Amino acid sequence: MKVNTKLFGEIEIDDDKILTFEAGIVGFPDLTRFALMHDDDGSDEDSSGLSFLVSLDEPAFAMPVINPLIVKDDYNPTVEDDYLIPLGELKEEDMLVLVTVTVPHDISKMTVNLMAPFIINAASRKAVQVILDEDDAYPVKYPIYEILAKAKEEAEGKGGK
Repeated sequence: MKVNTKLFGEIEIDDDKILTFEAGIVGFPDLTRFALMHDDDGSDEDSSGLSFLVSLDEPAFAMPVINPLIVKDDYNPTVEDDYLIPLGELKEEDMLVLVTVTVPHDISKMTVNLMAPFIINAASRKAVQVILDEDDAYPVKYPIYEILAKAKEEAEGKGGK
């Protein structure tokens, strides 16, 4: 499938790489098919871990996402089993968890939404977005700029760019 995206230009996505969100995502219930695109700048190691969920239903829509463990190493929310039913049989080694990144004009105010993670079954390519029931345990706006800046400095100090 070829898609002309706003962020990545024309891309070709194999059918077996399409992620399906049966219920859509929060705020966009009609967007059900996505591709996970990595922000590959050509470096050997991307310390930011930034990727994009690009909608195949609305190619102008791309949402920046990141593995929450990069910015909060103790992230381990409790998710009700009922929310995971659409994923099919889910083995731990097939599970990918991502959270949305918000990048405002002032990049130092960058945050992630730890309250509404995406859970992806890499084996079945099925995915869901869940809203956690843990009240204030995981904030909607968790600041990450300083965390990413520190990780970049450490990577550069170890012989990185």
